[in-house]
Amino acid sequence: MKVVIFDDDPTGSQTVCDCPLLLRWDQQALINALNHSSSLLFLLVNTRSMSAEAAENRIRQTCQSINHALKDVCFSLEDVFFVSRGDSTLRGHGVLEPKIINEILGPFDATFHIPAFFEGGRTTVNGVHLLHGCPVHKTEFARDQTFGYSTSALDLWLEEKSKGAIVAENVVRLTTQLLDEAGQSAVGMKKLVDCLIALSGNQSVVVDAELPSQLAALGQAVRSLQRQKRFLFRSAASFINGLANSPVQFHHPEKFSAFRLKTKSGQLKPGLVMVGSYVALADQQLKMLLRQDSCTGLELQVQEIANAFETRSTQRILFDLENQLLEKLRHIIALNKTPVFYSSRGGLHYESSKDTTNLGNKIAYFMANIVAKITPTLGYIISKGGITTNVFLEKGLNLDSVQLKGQLLPGLSLVCADGYLLARGLPIVTFPGNLGDQQTLLSAWRIMEGLN
Repeated sequence: MKVVIFDDDPTGSQTVCDCPLLLRWDQQALINALNHSSSLLFLLVNTRSMSAEAAENRIRQTCQSINHALKDVCFSLEDVFFVSRGDSTLRGHGVLEPKIINEILGPFDATFHIPAFFEGGRTTVNGVHLLHGCPVHKTEFARDQTFGYSTSALDLWLEEKSKGAIVAENVVRLTTQLLDEAGQSAVGMKKLVDCLIALSGNQSVVVDAELPSQLAALGQAVRSLQRQKRFLFRSAASFINGLANSPVQFHHPEKFSAFRLKTKSGQLKPGLVMVGSYVALADQQLKMLLRQDSCTGLELQVQEIANAFETRSTQRILFDLENQLLEKLRHIIALNKTPVFYSSRGGLHYESSKDTTNLGNKIAYFMANIVAKITPTLGYIISKGGITTNVFLEKGLNLDSVQLKGQLLPGLSLVCADGYLLARGLPIVTFPGNLGDQQTLLSAWRIMEGLN
């Protein structure tokens, strides 16, 4: 069994470990990854940073590539479970991506929508998706300029996002009672399996979930029907454990601080924290970190970047600004401080969500390019924000893949850039913008500094 995950940013591997994460997927890279001992393969497609048209093209091309690679390693489509991993606060191309996967790698009997992410406080109760008990349409995430929505009821959300192609009253819901019974008895499991067998014609299904055991029961039922039924999943990270029958593993902080790189003389190299996420929680976490005497902030003025792209001297202005920021980062490191490089808070918003997304990508690339130039001197990097992280790994470091080592805190993964020649094995903490509480970024920094 293989589980192939189309991950719309690099943070979807938040609950698993010891598997490859591909940033590029030429045939040989895919073949090598499919032959990896792990049952999991993540393809970091980064579609959340793209327009619908660009995301469709990316998913279509990726599906075609994986289809060819499966044939080369003698896997049939029935040997593989496909997951479109999306944000647990419902941002992203949550209807479009499964639609394209179904067209190329299907047909599927059903597409399951499972946004529950327990480590982040996301649950689904009576078909309504919640963040710490609050319906998500009442949170800041529902006001996202690109991916906003008006309802937390997943059947209505599907109808809204599909522009009526999916009719709410036709959406099937799997209840927590059904999943609990399946986990408690053979009779209950048979009831769940019979429910899954009845699905056909790419039926849309939403899944209630408040506990990992419920998703584990669903995963068991799905695995029992492999080769009999074909299902597609649009889910957050928690269901991946249930599908792969891989419980969440927690490690001691010492394991992760030990990944920090050293100089040839054995001294620990300095770390760096990069924050591109613009959500309110990221602001709060950044504020807590900057209170530390051992950390020094360096702000990138977003308006300054926006202005530069509106002039005829864009390249010269950006070149000068890049050199100024590099000099300041090196100065902070020379003072034995941890540089905290962050974009100005609040971001910029244009009338067009496409223009806002384009600016966000330009800022992420600009930050990634700067940090990449000092990366050989660093012992670790904490990168906060999914798009920020993906751009840094793919464009800044020009990586083909990274190796997932595990979670240093619930939902917070560490990967190693084994293929980066200038700093082989560089540990990078991939930090979602919407994860944790006010202390989580500080806690991650303390772990990597060996202070816990």
